[in-house]
Parts: sequence; C-alpha cells; structure tokens
Amino acid sequence: MEKILVAGANTRAVACSLKKLGYTVYSADYFGVMDLRPCADISNSVLNQKPAKSCGKFLERFDSKAIEEKALEMVDDVDGIIFCAGVSPRRFPSDKIIGNYDIQDVQDKYRLFGKLKSEFNVPDTYMIGDFDEALDIASDSPEKNFILKPRHGSGGYGIQMLNLLIKDSNKSELFSNLLKIDENNWIMQEFIDGENISASVLSTKNEAHTILNSCQIIGNKSLGQLEPFGYCGNIVPYPVDGEISETAEKIIDHLSLIGSNGVDFIIKNDELYVVEVNPRLQGTFECAEIVLGVNMAELHLKACQGHLMKVSLPERFAVKMIIHAQHRSQVGNMHFKGIHDLPNQGVIIEKGEPVVTVLTSSPHKEDAITSAQKLVQRVYTSLKPVM
Repeated sequence: MEKILVAGANTRAVACSLKKLGYTVYSADYFGVMDLRPCADISNSVLNQKPAKSCGKFLERFDSKAIEEKALEMVDDVDGIIFCAGVSPRRFPSDKIIGNYDIQDVQDKYRLFGKLKSEFNVPDTYMIGDFDEALDIASDSPEKNFILKPRHGSGGYGIQMLNLLIKDSNKSELFSNLLKIDENNWIMQEFIDGENISASVLSTKNEAHTILNSCQIIGNKSLGQLEPFGYCGNIVPYPVDGEISETAEKIIDHLSLIGSNGVDFIIKNDELYVVEVNPRLQGTFECAEIVLGVNMAELHLKACQGHLMKVSLPERFAVKMIIHAQHRSQVGNMHFKGIHDLPNQGVIIEKGEPVVTVLTSSPHKEDAITSAQKLVQRVYTSLKPVM
C-alpha cells in the first residue's frame, strides 16, 4: 500500500501523519486549510478560500456529499481510504476502506442507543416526530432536563436545551417548524450535567485497548463557540480511570469496531454514562501523538491489519483549543508556533465560525493550559473585525 486517500471535513492532521510515514497522500476535505498543502500530494477541497471573501457559515454550507464526490473522483487512484469526521464510507468500495465500513447503527445516535441500552448505562433517549411530543415526554419526567439533538452529525452542532427553547417562543416556533421539515432526524435525550470525557481505543477483530482518556472542552464561549454543546478541543490525558477504559473497550468490542475509535462519556456523581461513539479517528489525534510519542495513523493502520502496537503511558500533557471568531473578522498573519488549520491570509471568518486550532504541551498540565490560552489571545489580536 503506497497511496492513501483521507476524506472528511478536516483531513490535515491525518494527512500529515501519513506523509511522515512515507505514503503518497490524497485528500478530500471541506476547509482546505493552508497547512494541509505540504502534507497532501493531491488535494481537493470544497471551500475555496480567497482574500477578502467570506468562508461562510459551516452549518449552512457544509454538505458531506460534496466531499464524498471529490473523494470518489480519486478513489480509483489509491490503495486505501481513511475517513475522518463528516463523511460516511457507504458510497466507497469496502475493500479499500482502512477502518470501519458498516457503521450506520453507530453514526445514527438513536440506533446506537438501541444497541447499547441493554448492557451499558446510557441517558434516556427518545425518537420525536414533533415538538409537542417532546413537550409530552418532558412533562412525564419533570425531575429531568432534556436536550434535542440531530440523529446524525458530529462536533455537537445543532444540540439545544429543551427548557431554553420552551422559554423562548420564537425559538420554539422555529424549532417546531424544523422538526416538521426534517422529520425523523431528531432525538430527545436526557441531559446529564457532568464532566465530558473521551476515551481513545485501538482495536482489532479480537481485542481492544484504551490508549488514552481525555477531558473534552465543550461550548466554551471564551473560544468564540456559539454552539452550547460545540466541540472546542481537549485536555489530555484525563487521570487514569479503570472503569472508563474498561467500559470503552467493552463498547468497541460490542460494536465490532476496528482501528482507532472514540467513546464519549459523561461522569456525574461518580456514575458513568455513554453518550456517543465515534467509529473513526478522533479529535484527540494530535494530542495523543504528543503525549504518547506515537504516530496515530500508524497505530490505526496496524490495528486494522490485526496488530495492536505497544503504547506507553503518557508522560506529559497536551491541550487542543479550537478558536472561533468572536466577531466577523479578516485573518491576519498567524504563522507562529502552535497554530494549525491555518486559513488563507485575508479571508473573512464569520462570527462563531472556526478560525484555527491551538496545540500546546508541557510536563505540567497548568503550564500547557496557560500556554494555550496565551496563544488564543495572540490569535484574536491577529484578527481584524470587519463589517
């Protein structure tokens, strides 16, 4: 195998790790960031970034099928395909996929609940057809709070607190209309107010091993994130926890997943709830490489071939922060250490949209966090608010 195609919303991290391994790298992605270019021999991006032009709003413009079409144009030229968040493998030849193929029951959050509820602790989850049905379910459990979330998707986009929608008549009406248009594509789930933890698991057909646990940064307004449950990064590692690691391994084995996969948990009052499973490489990809001293693409490839490489315990901390624009802004010069996923200089980023990714590390957790926060402020000073 010499040529590998990476397909997803953002392929930069995986593409660069494959390049370090000596592969010829093809890429089909949405963002088309500048630092993808040195890592991808051939790339095709949906977003055409141009100076003084807006990159638009992700939720309005993103279409997984558009990425898939670009990937399908290259599929005959490659030996294998790795999928990142934002793309489904169903339209691609199964014999070329490096990872999981039959994952509809994992990507569909309601079907996932059905597969897990008998053996694992999961939040109460319901399929809803309209807003009135959601109100009826909530009234039957007045002691609980609920969220409404898309059945498909990643990154926490679109998730809403039901009680906040109820208090805002305009939002209630808008969401009620959305449910009518997007019928059977929303679920209602018990809201667990706790600590967001993610486990990274390597697995073959015969065994699974958790290599890392991390704390997720969710809905952080200081990072410009407007989505209340939007993913903003990770703090790695989370203290070693046998229950998290063992439960994650059991879930990956239960779902028959291979390669590198992620399991998202919420911990509340020492009780562990499973909320999502990512049947692909995760957002902790680079943090894992930093703290474990490994190439995550290599670990994924080997696991898919039936071999779990030995991984040492983490000896340092890493922090990932995804910075979002606090105002409609034009990008200045941000070519400094620790900044990744660089947009073209001069492009306009809309308020609340992702700008760049910050990555820092240190033997000390607080130092890594402080360094990341300083870089965040440096990025914001490099953005020029525009009308």
